[in-house]
Amino acid sequence: MPKLSQYEKEREANIARNRALLEELELKQAVAGLGFTPSASKSAPKTKVQPVQPRKRVKKEVLEFEAPRRQSSRLKRTAIDPDESPSKRQKREAELELLRAQEAEERLEAEERARIASRPRRHDLELDVLLGEEEKEEVSPLIAILRDDIQDPYPRRVADPEAFTYDKDNKKEEAEVSELRERLQSLKIVSRAKVTQDRVYSAAYHPEISKDLVFFGDKHGQLGIWDARAIPDEVPDEDGGAETNENGEGGKYWRLQVHWPATSKSSISTIKMDPVNAHSVYTSSYDCSVRCLSFETGISRQVCATEDGVLISSIDLNPTGNEMWLSDSSGGVTHLDLRASESKTRWYGLSEQKIGCISLNPTRPNFLLTASNNRSLKIWDTRKLTEIAVELSDAVPDSTGLEFGTETINKWLETGPGKTCLRAEWRHDKSVSSAYWDPRGRSIVSTSYDDKLRLWDISSERFTSTRPFSSSRPFGQLTHNCQTGKWLTILRAQWSPNPDVYPHFTIGNMNHSLDIFSCKGDLVARLVDKEKITAVQAVTCSHPNVVERAASGNASGRCVLWSIPSEC
Repeated sequence: MPKLSQYEKEREANIARNRALLEELELKQAVAGLGFTPSASKSAPKTKVQPVQPRKRVKKEVLEFEAPRRQSSRLKRTAIDPDESPSKRQKREAELELLRAQEAEERLEAEERARIASRPRRHDLELDVLLGEEEKEEVSPLIAILRDDIQDPYPRRVADPEAFTYDKDNKKEEAEVSELRERLQSLKIVSRAKVTQDRVYSAAYHPEISKDLVFFGDKHGQLGIWDARAIPDEVPDEDGGAETNENGEGGKYWRLQVHWPATSKSSISTIKMDPVNAHSVYTSSYDCSVRCLSFETGISRQVCATEDGVLISSIDLNPTGNEMWLSDSSGGVTHLDLRASESKTRWYGLSEQKIGCISLNPTRPNFLLTASNNRSLKIWDTRKLTEIAVELSDAVPDSTGLEFGTETINKWLETGPGKTCLRAEWRHDKSVSSAYWDPRGRSIVSTSYDDKLRLWDISSERFTSTRPFSSSRPFGQLTHNCQTGKWLTILRAQWSPNPDVYPHFTIGNMNHSLDIFSCKGDLVARLVDKEKITAVQAVTCSHPNVVERAASGNASGRCVLWSIPSEC
């Protein structure tokens, strides 16, 4: 065999490199056309399970109101008779003027319709309106779920403040944690579905035991109701038979446009079940309103709305369900008595910056927890807030209630009665994104952009005292990546509302897992499935009555149910 020259060697190397590049791009026809012999390359093995594929649904058309366009005579190509008589010219000009007036009126009507369509809906809305025209046939199955299947009342349960407290008996506490770890580490994905159209912002698990009914709120004001273990409807394939897809959706879900308009201005920030019987659900939204969807009547009504475009970031209700507290983007909290008129509403400016999270102590409802962008976590005694004299209000008493600005609150804290209003405060290194009480009303977990989870344990003696807490320093902190950025929902550590088990909370992990920690900061379980989950499970929630059930959602609206596979 003759020895190849340097030029021929370079030519052969170029041919081999180009052949590999074309095969990499899967251009096999181009490879064959150039006379190359395709090399036997091993293709990457495809995973058996892919991200859940949503069922085929009728695409909803977006209503667009287009105003009529004006056109000149030249564009309309209307020829004018040069021998036109004066009378005909006057008649033609009168007709043109009438036509212009009609077009202007139609344009104004179209603009008015578009303006009305972009405004928030403040009136009562029924289920058929919330589902939309294309989903009206789904009203009856949804009513069967909400009204017929959920008949028993499920009041929100609270734990004994002294439950699961072991002074020096570490063995008992370790045994409780070990039992909890054994129960939660066996959880697997049992159902998946694209419940909402857009990014999941909030979630709540209904306490019904016989069903897994999970509520998800998304970025565009849509409330997704997911019956996670229901038998899905059969979707016919191209041959007319039932379609079988291992990557298909599990359960059934309904998408309700509770808040309007369907844009990022209506993101659902919080979902709360009625603490009395769980027969209604409250949602707060960036459209500056709070709405309540009743399962019994099937009607969504507005509870309240803020003025001046102040966004509602979080809500919470007391155990009786008669009072609601709201936090907003201006650094204030609002106390609302659901039994009284809006003239009884009180607004308190507790921070100079946004309060992103608010939490009422479940066993001592007069203690209010706030987490703010000014890096502070604070515990307030609401009894002292209500003692502020009406004369100090910054607004004239009218139908909108009373307002007490930040300056008024700071002056009140310096007075004798107001000194015990602020019970505790702790400064974080960066903004505090969330803080919640546990079901016992003694443990607190906070999340912050400084990538720390902080834990507090407050004894009952501190609550009985009328003085500020002697120390507000957290007893422990965990390193946890909370840098979600622009395209992910903020990570929030959510306590399990189940009072029968050792207190623990769930939080999403940037490595696509669902982490579960005990109230002492021990990692109980890290739920992960790399084949079925390829995104951050930013929003989490737990079943109030069954410890072995949890749910999570991601930025594409895909949601996951974690449970014991044998229960399916």
